Amino acid sequence: MKIYSTIFSVKNNFKISDIKAVAFDIDGTLYRTWKLNLRMSLHFLCHNIFFLHYGIARKELRKLPADKNFVQLQDQIMAKRLKCTEEEAHKKLDKVVYTGLKKYFPHIKPCKGVVELIKKLKANGYKIALLSDFPPEQKGDTWGLLEYCDVVLGSEDVGALKPAKEAFEALAVALDLPAEQILYVGNSHKYDVEGSKNAGFKSAWLTSVISGFFGKKSDLADVTFSRYSQLEKIFFDES
Repeated sequence: MKIYSTIFSVKNNFKISDIKAVAFDIDGTLYRTWKLNLRMSLHFLCHNIFFLHYGIARKELRKLPADKNFVQLQDQIMAKRLKCTEEEAHKKLDKVVYTGLKKYFPHIKPCKGVVELIKKLKANGYKIALLSDFPPEQKGDTWGLLEYCDVVLGSEDVGALKPAKEAFEALAVALDLPAEQILYVGNSHKYDVEGSKNAGFKSAWLTSVISGFFGKKSDLADVTFSRYSQLEKIFFDES
């Protein structure tokens, strides 16, 4: 493995010339998760039991095959856990999770350099995509990046949560590219790295700055980085 520094590594067999599109996870990747957690701490405390059930429901959903009726299936699972009707579960999910969290995102700053990198990638001919386990529209205009995206997909669109292979396959189809020509960037090793690699994608793992400082890297991901300036170096460093 080629080492640029203790916090930045690229596999020797990774060729940037093979990449035609760069796709990004949103939550924890375009912005650091702690920024949302800090702002929604009171909201979480007010709905902590609901979020406990929601987390368990999402784990159940990740074990199931892709289903075009994803939203209804999620409502069914939550209704059983909350002991209410599916309609009531749907309304609670919207109130607490979907609409409930939407108000926080305009106040969250994206990771340093990611907006500039995506604009630069687009200007240099790369296709840009977003694939998230949550509705991308929840983030509003996604820090002004939507206009640069060729494809934007959420779990409700593809009917599956990462690391399901179907989610990444749907992304490749939407981009009209073979999986090996797509670099998927995400912060979750289990969902983003393992999921994308299982679908034949190239993968870039965004670690925390602290993990990067201590040299934590992935043997599975093609790229491990902790700052977007490092990822930009892969694409545009001519030295």
